Amino acid sequence: MKITEIRSKSIISASKIHDYVVNPYVGCAHGCSYCYARYMKRFTDHREPWGEFVDVKINAAELLAKEIKKKTRGNIWMSGVCDPYQPLEAKYELTRSCARIIVEHGWPLSVQTRSPLVLRDLDILRKGKDVEAGFSITTADERIRKMFEPCAPPIPERLKALRTLHDNGVRTFVMIAPILPGAVDLIDKIEGIADHIIIDRMNYNHADHIYKKHNLTHKNTDGYFAEAGELIAAKCREKKIELMWAY
Repeated sequence: MKITEIRSKSIISASKIHDYVVNPYVGCAHGCSYCYARYMKRFTDHREPWGEFVDVKINAAELLAKEIKKKTRGNIWMSGVCDPYQPLEAKYELTRSCARIIVEHGWPLSVQTRSPLVLRDLDILRKGKDVEAGFSITTADERIRKMFEPCAPPIPERLKALRTLHDNGVRTFVMIAPILPGAVDLIDKIEGIADHIIIDRMNYNHADHIYKKHNLTHKNTDGYFAEAGELIAAKCREKKIELMWAY
């Protein structure tokens, strides 16, 4: 793993999903095979494979403290590209520092991760007036998870952390993106611990080789995502869970 400490020129960026996005890291040690963030390599000098480099924006909190005073108040998504609670966060605590600044300024915050490390910052998240925290979980099947997300935390650990967040009064969500085989079974597992669910399809530009490697049925069709989405939607209606479609 190549780790580089860098000083960024800015930290708050516009987002198509929320008002703003804050990414304390460039690159992600989770290295999920389907991740659309691989496109970032086009804008860096990295030649390492995705998942084998991380740039650490050591001045992220310093920049945020200045920029947040100049921006119009809005919802900040952390992070929109690279997991804010990937392993290096345990050492650098950039996400924790940024979350504290956002909460202290009374801005809405949406935290999205695959890591139970988010529980370390429960003290900050609970203080926020408009804070939500959620997990990216793409399937209920650990066998499938290991194929696509071999370096990410196991699903049971994410579900346990999600329950802890919810039990501590933090609004919670699950993002099923992309919808992998076994995703429909997730709904039973997150009933009562996720306030809403977001679903999205897969970008096959980065995942074809995984399907071929494991001899999985290729689902590169609009039909598959429509069918899987409708099955998830039906279960959500049955269990009265709010569902948002990202496609």
